[in-house]
Amino acid sequence: MPNTTIPPRNEKGIQAVIGILKQQFGPNFSTSQSMREQHGHTTTWLENQPPDAVVFVSSEAEIEEVVRICRTHKVPLIPFGTGSSLEGHVNAPTGGISLDTSKMNAILEVNVEDMDCRVQPGVTRKQLNEHLRATGLFFPVDPGANASLGGMAATRASGTNAVRYGTMKDQVLGLRAVLPNGDVIKTAQRARKTSAGYDLTHLMIGSEGTLGVITELTIRLRGIPEAISAATCSFETEEDACNAVMATIQMGVPMARIELLDALSVKAANAYSKLSLPEKPLLLLEFHGSESSVAEQAETFGEIAQDNNSTAFEWTSDAEERNHLWQARHDQYFASMALAPGAMGISTDTCVPVSRLAEAVTRAQARANEDGFLAPIVGHVGDGNFHVLLLIQEHQREKAAEYVSWLNEMAISMDGTCTGEHGIGQGKGKYLVREIGPEAVNLMATIKKAIDPDDLFNPGKIFQAV
Repeated sequence: MPNTTIPPRNEKGIQAVIGILKQQFGPNFSTSQSMREQHGHTTTWLENQPPDAVVFVSSEAEIEEVVRICRTHKVPLIPFGTGSSLEGHVNAPTGGISLDTSKMNAILEVNVEDMDCRVQPGVTRKQLNEHLRATGLFFPVDPGANASLGGMAATRASGTNAVRYGTMKDQVLGLRAVLPNGDVIKTAQRARKTSAGYDLTHLMIGSEGTLGVITELTIRLRGIPEAISAATCSFETEEDACNAVMATIQMGVPMARIELLDALSVKAANAYSKLSLPEKPLLLLEFHGSESSVAEQAETFGEIAQDNNSTAFEWTSDAEERNHLWQARHDQYFASMALAPGAMGISTDTCVPVSRLAEAVTRAQARANEDGFLAPIVGHVGDGNFHVLLLIQEHQREKAAEYVSWLNEMAISMDGTCTGEHGIGQGKGKYLVREIGPEAVNLMATIKKAIDPDDLFNPGKIFQAV
């Protein structure tokens, strides 16, 4: 394994860079404590490690300039989108400069005929979809948070629509990025496929800001369906719900979304979002297509659910009702936190083959109960991804860490992954080694070393520090 020790702070270099950037960027530069802490982590259990300063950039040229200055003085640079990541991706363990791209939020072009668009990295998914509304197109990746597209690409984000439309890696046709040496690269043209050399686009996607700063993205778009309906379906057990999902997928029903909420999550959603759902394991579904095909999909799923011991199935095409249901799903973190006021939330995700999902969820619940944790579980069951939110008190930190470790190991033992969509960040480096082996991680580290020999771009992420 390569040396993954985090280097010490470069105090002299940091002070030099702060002086230069303050002079060049004026009001778009900040060293205030609150701003720095905001640009550490937000909704994560990891310790806040704020940068020494924050610089707001508005162009690729400004990013090039900041990279040049940081490279000259060997100061770390941490790209920042909206701060919605959950694995400490924006923390600064050795200090340095947070590079905030939120001002780079222009939608540069929309090619309606080709169903693609070109955007700056600070554009958020909601902003893009509002802009696209009149075109009959939409951007499908929906992680819940109103994340920036640059951040979503950097972390290979996913979400509730992945079962039909894929993850972020399936939407990015090409991108531009500034490398640690200051070079600007363009990874691809707008063509839907290419065999031209190494796949640099997907090398950057999921690299978590360790290889380059994304400055522009070419994004694939989809047509807004003629009809959309949503449904809820309750079951006696998570196993029944998962079996219904597997049967649905095997029959080729083109589901757009299939989300699982355990009984505790349903209880939280009812209280927080003013719903009246049966407090049993629940599937929340969405169907896309024509009026007739949507009705047919809902009917088919209802029959499958009945064969798998469903206790209640209701569907609606009313947009207001549908939006209310999905907003409740997206508010699940806050709903779950409300179950234990004053508690600390530790959110983690894993992903297993769909055939092992019921077993994984059941074991995760049993272990949480055994350890005395209040732990709501939700999942993107169409692709085997589920999230556990541990609601803990300060004295339970160590035990919670043991639970997260056990959960990751369990998922890997099932031929799954330690993270389906949150990324490796600071907390899951050792599980990455267990998952794909030291040889593969060594290759990643070799690529990192070749592109960023001084380890200036988002240090301390992906690779386990020793």
